[in-house]
Amino acid sequence: MHGLRLTVAVFWGAIVVLLPGALAAQNNATIKIYPEQAKDTIPKEIYGHFAEHLGSCIYGGLWVGEDSNIPNTDGYRTDVLNALKELKIPVLRWPGGCFADEYHWMDGIGPKDKRPKMVNNNWGGTIEDNSFGTHEFLNLCEQLGCEPYISGNIGSGTVEELAKWVEYMTSDGDSPMANLRRRNGRDKAWKVKYLGVGNESWGCGGDMRPEYYADLYRRYAVYCRNFGDNRLYKVASGASDYDYNWTDVLMRNIGKRMHGVSLHYYTVKGWHGSKGAATVFDKDDFYWTVGKCLEIEQVIKRHSEIMDRYDREKHIDLLVDEWGTWWDEEPGTVRGHLYQQNTLRDAFIASLTFDIFHKYVSRVKMANIAQIVNVLQAMILTNDRGEMALTPTYHVFNMYKVHQDALSLPLSLVCDQTDVRDNRTIPMLSATASKDRNGLIHLSVSNIDADHMQTVSVDVAGLKIGKVVNGTILTSPNLTDHNTFEKPQTVVPAKFGDVKITNGMMQIKMPAKSIVTLELK
Repeated sequence: MHGLRLTVAVFWGAIVVLLPGALAAQNNATIKIYPEQAKDTIPKEIYGHFAEHLGSCIYGGLWVGEDSNIPNTDGYRTDVLNALKELKIPVLRWPGGCFADEYHWMDGIGPKDKRPKMVNNNWGGTIEDNSFGTHEFLNLCEQLGCEPYISGNIGSGTVEELAKWVEYMTSDGDSPMANLRRRNGRDKAWKVKYLGVGNESWGCGGDMRPEYYADLYRRYAVYCRNFGDNRLYKVASGASDYDYNWTDVLMRNIGKRMHGVSLHYYTVKGWHGSKGAATVFDKDDFYWTVGKCLEIEQVIKRHSEIMDRYDREKHIDLLVDEWGTWWDEEPGTVRGHLYQQNTLRDAFIASLTFDIFHKYVSRVKMANIAQIVNVLQAMILTNDRGEMALTPTYHVFNMYKVHQDALSLPLSLVCDQTDVRDNRTIPMLSATASKDRNGLIHLSVSNIDADHMQTVSVDVAGLKIGKVVNGTILTSPNLTDHNTFEKPQTVVPAKFGDVKITNGMMQIKMPAKSIVTLELK
């Protein structure tokens, strides 16, 4: 680790100026908010989620069935259902992931005892009974009040199969698939907006070349039609992190036939060998992880620049529909089920990623963390004893939900930075601000410094702020702290009040390794 230097970062512009300086005895940072420059709304869909048939995400996580001894509401775990409602989930992506391109939807409809079993070849060879299918997913979305995002099978499926699925879900006419839906107990069609035409088609979704996928997308998109007043928003299977050629080919060969193109980015050490333990790491590992997380900004910028060459008016959206941390599976869990714990480190990855998304909402219109329950950077952990634990990441989503559909307020930030391994340099502070429809200002600030308190001075003169209505902080004595079924309250939000406003300046005393959200009026 090298010494700290002073960093001047204009976060809503392209300017980053580094001024060399000695390690400061006390860490101070300044933020200035520019309400007069505000023009973009933060889409609530930035706070989207992802539920794949993977491990115990669906079975045992979201779904236990009506006959389970675990308290449930029509088969959905009641505790999980209530916890997710608290987050105001805007959109939920399903059934995959890699699973999507091996999923045949007709196996998951009709009487449950007549549905065929299947082998989940991608994730541990688990046998699934298909008791959670189209009806169960779309009814869950209705209960949560969120938009469904369906990932269609183009890897092992057919054009006819996907076209009929769209008809089954969205047609209210006297058509074969609509009538089949009615016979299966649902008279009224669902509203389904988001349709993914394949998933990771460069890899598990078919190992395709971008040129081939682009032609395949064009064919599938023709036959996925709008029924009645339902209007599909069609999403092309986009690139993995640094594959800029994939985006270029899709923009050139598909263009405005797609409404959005996806992007996947994981904060992961590497795809071969150990990815590192979720709960065993040191400070150097923490700072490296932050640096890897922050690289998503350059990835978004590069893909956006490519899209701008073909679409200056920004008619096509960029959707980061898989993101989050990826660690080794927890010892003693099923291989291939990707069950991992979730620490204060993961909470920072969530807050920092949101801060970046908010800066690019003119192009980035949706994001979906992987995944919602029991898999990778989950919101919630459950077991078959009926116990549940909310993760530190869950609490960040809850603290940040105030930014949904709010006006993004540009800001500049001056803070210390540090160098970390692999030639990365990271700031010690991150922040984002917004103004909601009721005129309330929300400011979220993350003190990444694992050792030092930060005194943050915020110029709020242009906002005419009078008082702090609410303050919430998420922190813990150790970066490795996490919530378990035995100790579910180890990392939880608390009231925060170490802030004062004087003559248009607000001063925040932020403890080391803490995340704060303030509501200002």
